[in-house]
Amino acid sequence: MEKSTARCEGSRVEQHVGALERALAAARVAEENRGRDIAILDMREVTPIFDYFVIASGTSRRQLHAMSEEIDHTLEDDLGDRRLGIEGYAESRWILLDYGDVVIHLFEPEMRAYYALEQLWGHAKRVPFEPRGISV
Repeated sequence: MEKSTARCEGSRVEQHVGALERALAAARVAEENRGRDIAILDMREVTPIFDYFVIASGTSRRQLHAMSEEIDHTLEDDLGDRRLGIEGYAESRWILLDYGDVVIHLFEPEMRAYYALEQLWGHAKRVPFEPRGISV
């Protein structure tokens, strides 16, 4: 009995580390594609449904598409994750990429202000993320 409990706890820790690694990777890809105001929220103490939100803004439909496609490529091809769903891609004012334990929100600035996810989930802890200042 003790061995199975330890194994379950170990896999939960591994799952958390993997989720954090994927959230940070998504934030870096958003930054590399000129994403702005990038935030990572640790949702583990707030909801059992997912572990992290990654939130970023883009200035155009084309940019939001590029960010979502590059994030998808990185998480699926490089990190072995599989996207469970995508919403808003056709409209491109708010694209949601659902990876189960990591949910990525890409917004036009007006939509981000309207939905105000950082305020709605204001009691969630922020994960430190320092932009590298990629120049293009």
